[in-house]
Amino acid sequence: MLNISIVLYHPAWEEEVTPLVTELLRVKNLRKIYLLDNSETKCEKVPVSSAKIRYMHMPDNLGYGNAHNIALRESAYYKTALHLVLNSDIRVKAEDIDAMCDFMGENPQVGQLMPRVISPDGSQQFLAKRLPSPMDVFGRRFLPAWCMKRRNRRYELRDLDLTRPVNAPYLSGCFMLLRTTAAVEAGLFDERYFMYPEDIDLTRTIHRNWLTLYYPEWTIVHAHKRASYTNRHMLWVHIQNMCCYFNKWGWCFDSERRLFNKQLSADK
Repeated sequence: MLNISIVLYHPAWEEEVTPLVTELLRVKNLRKIYLLDNSETKCEKVPVSSAKIRYMHMPDNLGYGNAHNIALRESAYYKTALHLVLNSDIRVKAEDIDAMCDFMGENPQVGQLMPRVISPDGSQQFLAKRLPSPMDVFGRRFLPAWCMKRRNRRYELRDLDLTRPVNAPYLSGCFMLLRTTAAVEAGLFDERYFMYPEDIDLTRTIHRNWLTLYYPEWTIVHAHKRASYTNRHMLWVHIQNMCCYFNKWGWCFDSERRLFNKQLSADK
């Protein structure tokens, strides 16, 4: 069985959430959809009605990972085998989610899976990555693009054959199909992060003992907003939380980062 959690903040119900949830309700393996609303104002009536939908309002805005952990703990409590962490700006077919769940059932060594991700215009988004160094994160945000071109290519795994599965130590938080036992073993999302690096943190921790697969057999559409590129407040949030990440794992010296990234290079 599968639980799905979506964290909302001032959601676009008609344009994003309602079409997505309507499609998700077609998933055969579905147990429950958790709509975790961090907005100040409560939605008085969720547009899609189903016993499989649980809407939870958290006006204090707990943050991305903290909110998802509420649903993940319920998955652990009810022994729900799989849990999908999903952004509201994703478009995915129910049949593909069922196929991914079947794949996870047939491959017990896989702790996390992310399919191929494209933009609405059809261009590929490179959301499976090596573990970042401070230069990978801050250089690509503040230095000219030409300066980071070669480094970005390596960081975003463009030096690998992305038509084939890749066991990557960093998979984007926009779509994280998690084996519940693997997520619990990893400690769930680290709640010290308000937003942004929680997906890096969780994937790399799961990656220690499980496969964390980019698997291009299936494709989803992601209307990536990149809020920190257009909003100064979100940029500051991004910087603060990335500093928290590097304080935890290491700035210049991160032996695990070096090991995992070296393994990817060796597997080319």
